[in-house]
Amino acid sequence: MNAITIDEVKQAARRLAAVLQATPLLPLRPAAAVQSVYLQPELFQVIGSFKIRGVYNAVTQLTVQQRAAGLSTVSAGNTAQALAWCARHFGVVARSLMPEGAPQTKLDAVRKWGGQPIVVSRDELFRFLREERWNDEPYAFIHPWTDRNVMIGHGTIGLELHAALPDLAAVYVPVGGGGLIGGVAATLKQLNPAIRIIAVEPVGCAAFHASLAAGRPVAAGCDTICDGVAVPYFTQEVFDRVAGFVDEAVLVTDDDVRLAVAQLAQINKLVVEPSGALAVVAASQQHDPAAGTAVALVTGGAIEPSLLADLLTTPGATPSGDVGVDGEGP
Repeated sequence: MNAITIDEVKQAARRLAAVLQATPLLPLRPAAAVQSVYLQPELFQVIGSFKIRGVYNAVTQLTVQQRAAGLSTVSAGNTAQALAWCARHFGVVARSLMPEGAPQTKLDAVRKWGGQPIVVSRDELFRFLREERWNDEPYAFIHPWTDRNVMIGHGTIGLELHAALPDLAAVYVPVGGGGLIGGVAATLKQLNPAIRIIAVEPVGCAAFHASLAAGRPVAAGCDTICDGVAVPYFTQEVFDRVAGFVDEAVLVTDDDVRLAVAQLAQINKLVVEPSGALAVVAASQQHDPAAGTAVALVTGGAIEPSLLADLLTTPGATPSGDVGVDGEGP
């Protein structure tokens, strides 16, 4: 896969200009006298997550004939929503394989945009990906991680961060299959080679962390509340692209994520899904204000109302670090 160029990301930004909601950088509250951690709340995008960036960019690169055949993807929910939105925008159909146990909120949202969720077992879903079964179907398939145009679209986040904070010291990025960090890291490292890219995964699903330790892609168990990043393996092509850009890989616990979701709602007034809170936990626990300013990517807000209510009333286990409590983290 060819390296992503800044010119390609800038072209994607122009294509996305009419689609994206301007995303403000918000201070993580409460803050110390000197703010050190900001949030990039991608949950403000039209489908509630960053996925619209990559998916829209990829769909626009298809021919009219390819789009007319219909669009297809595999998704825990947010990519499927983005694909359904794009299909409605272009007047075509969209179907998405989604795993059993996907949040009802995400299934309903896909249908709301006119998409068709096809619910299958997790084993069947990942078999479809590993065996590239989309080649047997008529649809134009948008791979959520390995599609280069998806990564380029996600790279527009990097452009925005660099424009807003040219001296940004670090960015904390949630990792599932690697499409987001692949685009953001490639963009930011070209604009500012000194910036630190920190990959964040849940302890219960840490294929990238395990792959870095092994020096090659390896599979890992996957048991986490963070359904949006619940990917049990890394592909060789994405690993080769991402590993060289990442300065550190951080693991956080589900208990800390639960508490972060509650605190983001109560203190920062942001409704965030568990996967979307991963980077916030890591930045709170890891970032040293003396190192400069950091940004945590808040990637999505599709959380089941019942789960949010539970987390707000019973935050769960005591975290290993404070999220948004004092100025030593944010």
